Amino acid sequence: MNDQIRVREVRLIGANGENHGVVTTAQAMDIARDSGLDLVEISPNAEPPVCKVLDYGKFKYEQQKKANAARKNQKTQEVKEIKMRPGIDVHDYETKMKKIHQFIAKGDKVKVTIRFRGREMAHQELGMEVLKKVAAEMEEEAKIEARPKMEGRQMIMVIAPK
Repeated sequence: MNDQIRVREVRLIGANGENHGVVTTAQAMDIARDSGLDLVEISPNAEPPVCKVLDYGKFKYEQQKKANAARKNQKTQEVKEIKMRPGIDVHDYETKMKKIHQFIAKGDKVKVTIRFRGREMAHQELGMEVLKKVAAEMEEEAKIEARPKMEGRQMIMVIAPK
C-alpha cells in the first residue's frame, strides 16, 4: 500500500529568492512554517512544480495591482456617430468629413448614418451615393467594417481605423 503513495516533490524558491532545489512538499511546508510565511505554488504545470515561500496576502495584493494597471492601460475603442441626410450640402459634408477624419485619427470607429424623411425614402440611391463617397474618401485611413445597409428609415455604414 505504501508503494502507491508517491511523495510529491517541488522546486522550492525561498523568501529572498534563493533556490532550495527540489524538495518534498513536507520539507517545503516546514521551511515556509519556520520562516512564518506561506508556501505558494507559482508554476503548477512545470516538472516538478515550482513553489515559493512568500506572504500570500502580499502576493494577492501585487497580482491585483498588476491586473488593475493592465486594465488602466487598455485602450477602449468607442463608436462615434455622424448623421447626414441624402441631400447634404457640400460645406456640411466637408465639415462632417473633417470630424470623421478626427475620430479615425484618434482610433475610434465611426458609424455614418443617412437619415431619410418623407419622400426621400423613394430615393435611397442618393443616400448610397453619399456613403460610397465617404468610403472612397476614407479608403487610405480606414476600412469599412460594416457595408451600407438599410435599418428602418436610415442607412448605416461603420468604418474603423486601419
